[in-house]
Amino acid sequence: MPKDVVIDMPTDMRNQEAHFSTFDLDYTPPKPGGIISLTVDIPASNRIPNELRPPPRWKTPEFIFYYVVALFAIPFMAWVPIHLSSPSHPNYPYYHHRLSPGWIFGREVDNSDTQYRSFRNNILPLSFLVLIFIALKYIYTRSALRSALNMPSDKLYLIPFFLAFSALYLTGLHGTSIFKIMFILTTNYWIAKTSGGSRMGPLLTWIFNLLILFTNETYGGYRYASFHPALEVMDAFQGIYPRWHISFNITMLRLVSFNMDYYWAYNSHGGNLSSGPTEKQRANTPLPLEDYTYRNYIAYVLYPPLYIAGPILTFNNFIWQLRRPVDIPIHVQSRYLVRFLVSLLTMESILHYMYVVAIKDAKAWQGYTPLELSMIGFWNLIVVWLKLLLPWRFFRLWSLASGIDPPENMVRCMVNNYSALGFWRSWHRSYNLWIVRYIYIPLGGTKNVALTTALVFSFVALWHDLSFRLLAWGWLVSVFILPELLARYLLPQTQYGQFSWYRHVCAIGSVFNMLMMVSANLVGFVIGTDGMMYMANQIVGTWQGFRFLLAASCIIFVGVQFMFEYREEEMRRGVYRRC
Repeated sequence: MPKDVVIDMPTDMRNQEAHFSTFDLDYTPPKPGGIISLTVDIPASNRIPNELRPPPRWKTPEFIFYYVVALFAIPFMAWVPIHLSSPSHPNYPYYHHRLSPGWIFGREVDNSDTQYRSFRNNILPLSFLVLIFIALKYIYTRSALRSALNMPSDKLYLIPFFLAFSALYLTGLHGTSIFKIMFILTTNYWIAKTSGGSRMGPLLTWIFNLLILFTNETYGGYRYASFHPALEVMDAFQGIYPRWHISFNITMLRLVSFNMDYYWAYNSHGGNLSSGPTEKQRANTPLPLEDYTYRNYIAYVLYPPLYIAGPILTFNNFIWQLRRPVDIPIHVQSRYLVRFLVSLLTMESILHYMYVVAIKDAKAWQGYTPLELSMIGFWNLIVVWLKLLLPWRFFRLWSLASGIDPPENMVRCMVNNYSALGFWRSWHRSYNLWIVRYIYIPLGGTKNVALTTALVFSFVALWHDLSFRLLAWGWLVSVFILPELLARYLLPQTQYGQFSWYRHVCAIGSVFNMLMMVSANLVGFVIGTDGMMYMANQIVGTWQGFRFLLAASCIIFVGVQFMFEYREEEMRRGVYRRC
């Protein structure tokens, strides 16, 4: 083994009780029930046995007042965008051309978001593909088990099926671009195997994959004719999704995962997975070196259910689930399917009755009051949350039906977040776990929180898109996290949590947190810096806007109190989540 300095591997074996990472999660199984079952099940964190919690506040006079506020505020927040989307509204002609025929009570639908439209318009073909995959997997499994001399205890026999289906799947999606993808994948594998346990392995891995992201963006996925005129004929068949380089950002995360997991396994003394392992244990426990093969690598990177959009699964976790299959009961899959359908119908209702995306894209907000501007921004963020949640849950459901359990990406509803740190743990959670394992901890983690956080969010922004808007978003998020870190240091819950005023002071701080998070995400994913400056000027720059901001802050304060109590209810039932 090379005598290089080894980059530390994240591990469950270290004592982290007193030093939790800003991003880290330490899981044990949750015990859902009652109102907390509204939150999707994930492995819970930081369980404290026999801890006394304050009595429920749901029926106290304080919360009865909060119910009255909520019964007025929530319907009003929905009525504003519905009113602005009425055909009788003066601004309707400015964005009408962006609407399409709908299917709910004769309403038009706002299908103008390009990213979500590509998923919405292909739900039925994708569902048909899932049924084909499951049927072929069933046939292949029966054939493989029938021909086996002994009943295998693992599911490694599925790898040839995954490889064959992936080849057909990618050929249909990307046509001849599959050869470009395979060249990149093979080069990355060569880097890992050639470097072995050398520290050059991680360095070359990161340089290569960041370079691929940059060149993919610059050259638009490349054309064969640009390599040699004789190859132009290969550009003729581009598949039904020619822009393979767009989804390759997700693939790149798997390439880094394999190389880093192999590097750590090469420099470790082997791993021994306990019975009934947790999600984190599967990710952190090194596999035997003979499992880091090209066949397993390709099957992992191109695993059909998660190839297009994730969720992101580490190589170790993927192979351990084949080595020690996870039991995913039918009733669990059925409940998850119901969750997906409810979310899909919610999105359809919003798109049919609130044309906020079309209004935003057409900048048809002339004459809007500060309240109306803020509701356009707020419901655009709801649409962003749902347009990401739906594909992620669809592909995760496909994976669950295939026997592989990837991390849940969206843990809480977007509006059920008051902490900037907690928000990023529950939003695109599988990506967060990837960031923790492969960037945050290797860079030092809590030893230098401010610098590491800035580097992490700069990478996150550029990984999403090589644009100033998202880079500005990444820097804003990094800056907005600092006040929360400072508040936690100055007013720790362990020292002041027993005082009655502490909860209300935290709620006031959370109001500012939420306003900052909304601002950052409006810049990064909705209206950009120019649109945000216009909205801020209308809200902060006028007396009417200031009055609205004051009223909105009071309503957010009430919402935060519900969020606090909801989490208290989780902890009363033994579920501890750090989000």
